[in-house]
Amino acid sequence: MEQSAALTSQASSIWEEQLLTLITGLQQQVATLLQQNEGARVKVAKPPLFSGKIEEVSMFINVACLYLSIKMMGELEATRMAWVLSYVQGRVAEAWKDNFLDKLSKEESEIEMAEELFGKMRNKFREMVEEERKIEQLRTIKQGGRTCHEYVQEFKKVVRESSYKGWPLIKEFKRGLSRVLRRKLAETKNPSSTIEEWQERAVRLDRNQRQSRAKERILGRDAACP
Repeated sequence: MEQSAALTSQASSIWEEQLLTLITGLQQQVATLLQQNEGARVKVAKPPLFSGKIEEVSMFINVACLYLSIKMMGELEATRMAWVLSYVQGRVAEAWKDNFLDKLSKEESEIEMAEELFGKMRNKFREMVEEERKIEQLRTIKQGGRTCHEYVQEFKKVVRESSYKGWPLIKEFKRGLSRVLRRKLAETKNPSSTIEEWQERAVRLDRNQRQSRAKERILGRDAACP
């Protein structure tokens, strides 16, 4: 009798726990439905199309976050991310989106939530703007009246912070040289194949040219003396 009563009590406890779990789950579902119904009645602005401009990133993310939190509560994360990406269009943003979707389809992306997507966007476009700034700086460097060695040092410093490589980098380097040096480099035989070789050759030609001018000035002064 005592064993039977103990078993009955144990079964009753298990049933009560299961019932409590069921009630808790139903309460959570009801709360979610209430939030969704409440959100459906609230008018929330949708974000403007995002084209990749850094000054638009924060506003786009803030508006999109607000819309997701009110209008898309309970939706699958994949659906929420797809909705966000549908507003990423044009310019560099389109290329970034295509690359991200490609990784997502191949399961190479570690992003699983819309909030993580926003963080990825903010960091990526900040990096892209910084890269554009470095490239613009690279395009504005000129030798001017400096020695080629001084020009090369500044050029190397900016290059370290940019993604320029190969022939485009050589082209930018030659563009910033003085007109005389560019002409002398064009006249040389066996064109260099690396940026380091072009820089060494330019520095050497510039040094020889400056030394020749210095000698000419000295000879000129000597000739002028009675």
